[in-house]
Order: sequence, then C-alpha cells, then structure tokens
Amino acid sequence: MKIIELGHIVLYVTNINKMVDFYKNILGFRLIAARDGMAAFSSPRTHHELFLIEVGGKPAVSKQIKPGLYHIGLKIGNTKTELKNAIKELRKANVKITGMSDHLVTNSIYILDPDGNEIELYVDVNDSWKTDPSLVFQPPKQL
Repeated sequence: MKIIELGHIVLYVTNINKMVDFYKNILGFRLIAARDGMAAFSSPRTHHELFLIEVGGKPAVSKQIKPGLYHIGLKIGNTKTELKNAIKELRKANVKITGMSDHLVTNSIYILDPDGNEIELYVDVNDSWKTDPSLVFQPPKQL
C-alpha cells in the first residue's frame, strides 16, 4: 500500500453553526453540504477535505501535551505577503493568533478554532526541502 495524499480531516464539534461560520467565513473553506448536524467542505482538489460532526459538549481548554491530534496544517500560499494578508484578515475577524514561526521552508501562524483545535496556516517560502528533506526538522525561529 502507498498513501498518495491526505484526503480529509473529520472533527467532532460542539456547535455546528459556530464551526461552519469559522471554517467558511474566517478560513474561507467552501461549504458543499450541511445537514443533520454535519457539514462538508471542499476545494476543486477533491470531494471533501474537512467534515464536521456535531456531538455537543464543551470546547477543549487544556493544551496539556498528550497523544492525539496536535494541529491541522493548511497551506494558504507561497509568499510572505499572503501570510501578512492572512494576519490582517484574522485580526479584523478578532481571531487570536497564538503563535508565529519561521520553519525555514515555511512561515506559519497558529490559531485555535472555536473548539480549541489548533490550526497552522502556512506559506511555503522555499523548496529546499526537496533536495534536503532534513530541513523540515530544523528548530523553528520566531517569525
């Protein structure tokens, strides 16, 4: 078997309406269907990339390190200008930026969705990892 691409992410969420608003209106995912406490988002790349299922409860509040999902990485472009524009949009929408890192091959900003799931929004700043894959293990620097 060989994995050829990451197909989709499914999240259990506390409030479907709040999460649809966030992923559609803040992050710009294209909503393709929503019903019965579920929502599917996609791009022209595949049938669905993000699927949300409402289960109720309360948002996660602990960032204690434990096994499980750490964050979702979403590529938003290839230039620092695109990242700067995203920062402006997030601030305008009152989304708190929890961190910013220079990973040498990417520049990243980190945010939390309404349920506390961490999201990395990044731009590729060079493709040196193609000839030296070890570069993805370089310690991040403050952006």
